[in-house]
Amino acid sequence: MELVATIQEPLFMLLLFFILPLSFFLGVFVRRRRKLPFPPGPNGLPVIGNMGMADQLTHRGLAQLSKQYGGILHLRLGLLHMVVVSKPEVAREVLQVQDNIFSNRPATYAIRYLTYDRADMAFAHYGPFWRQMRKLCVMKLFSRKRAESWASVQDEVESTVRMVVGKSGLPVNIGELVFNCTNNIIYRAAFGSDLLEGQDEFVSILQEFSKLFGAFNIADFFPGLSWVDPQGLNARLTKARQSLDRFIDKIIDDHLTKKKKTSDQDDTDMVDDLLAFYKEEAKESKLKDPHISINLTRENIKAIIMDVMFGGTETVASAIEWAMSELLKSPEDLKKVQQELNMVVGLDRRVQESDLDKLTYLKCVLKETLRLHPPIPLLLHETSEDAEVAGYYIPARSRVVINAWAIGRDKNAWDEPEVFKPARFLNKGAPDFKGNNFEFIPFGSGRRSCPGMQLGLYALELAVVHLLHCFSWELPDGMKPDELDMNDVFGLTAPRAIRLTAVPRPRLNCLSS
Repeated sequence: MELVATIQEPLFMLLLFFILPLSFFLGVFVRRRRKLPFPPGPNGLPVIGNMGMADQLTHRGLAQLSKQYGGILHLRLGLLHMVVVSKPEVAREVLQVQDNIFSNRPATYAIRYLTYDRADMAFAHYGPFWRQMRKLCVMKLFSRKRAESWASVQDEVESTVRMVVGKSGLPVNIGELVFNCTNNIIYRAAFGSDLLEGQDEFVSILQEFSKLFGAFNIADFFPGLSWVDPQGLNARLTKARQSLDRFIDKIIDDHLTKKKKTSDQDDTDMVDDLLAFYKEEAKESKLKDPHISINLTRENIKAIIMDVMFGGTETVASAIEWAMSELLKSPEDLKKVQQELNMVVGLDRRVQESDLDKLTYLKCVLKETLRLHPPIPLLLHETSEDAEVAGYYIPARSRVVINAWAIGRDKNAWDEPEVFKPARFLNKGAPDFKGNNFEFIPFGSGRRSCPGMQLGLYALELAVVHLLHCFSWELPDGMKPDELDMNDVFGLTAPRAIRLTAVPRPRLNCLSS
């Protein structure tokens, strides 16, 4: 008994003087931290939360919920907390004031698998590796100094114009036309102009990736249930990644062989640029740029290429199609753009790059298009730690969705927000899309803003200006502008639900020049 008493006494003293006070203070801390409420939102069911509202988790559905619950709202999807931001002032707090906390990207089970566990830049967590990856992309892949990427834009736009010339007077599916154009631009920039024969195979890989990225997977909401796979997604994920491995591994091997045989640096593509930082298992690469201290594996190279293809193909194609749609629906604005082209360029020559900065109204049209139809309507972020936003509690690892589509249509920030009015950007002090005006963030803002913005804008501007300068356009079968269907479909981007079709006729006296 004495032995038991001897043991119990220090245990009692430890409980009295250490564990109980610690538990008390931890309880007080948790209660104080949780004094802040979650943002308002619809009530959920036990366990599954708001998963029954999955069909409303689109840019339009979330915008409607925000009208009911406010500019910041909370949803619980299984074990996942989702916070939706639909007001410029709240977006500023997330993307600028507390950017360090909100700089991670959430990744679904499919995205993690298909990006080799975040080996890319788009979904890598914020930190030293991500910073070097972004620097590499900005300085090497998307730089204005990288003439090959910008030349591919010019060449493919020229090819598109020639294709439209051949269809003069006939209905043209503009959606398909511009998707092929942007796909050719990015494919050439990534792999080089001599690999076009494999493009159809790569497009099919991209399409399967896109479907898998958007597929419902219970593992995203209950991580312990990844083995539950009624749709057979795990098998599809494995097959998709194997297809990508076969395709890009062959390209990497061919580039490495070419690199050993020649020292010619005049005709390089993105794979060449990335291989300058390639690290094999057995040896370190010799870095060619002292400003970038990073070694890339094959998985990094493949994942970055997928970022570039996804980020630069459908987003730019969708923006071009929406710009043409808005102008065909608004003939007065189309007339103003073409009158400006007549004055600045004339009808006896094609638009040159030096003309672009003089086309003020065209730039307003593109800005207004991006306001109404941002390339990616929902910008995804994730909290790295607990945070407070607008007086509400946001737990660590919450998915934070910035509804750029809703922000661009906020009635408190924009006059007649649902109306296409390019002239609004002629006003002094009109917002720009560089990420400092939070009522207009088509490319995001802060650390996670789009690194390829300049190249994407160049492709958008060059394609639209040539389509408008070289051709007059009319809707087919006597359709009137107000009959044009302007509905979109939700996905990674929000393209038109029905492809735009229009009839072109030559405007210029010298289309062959």
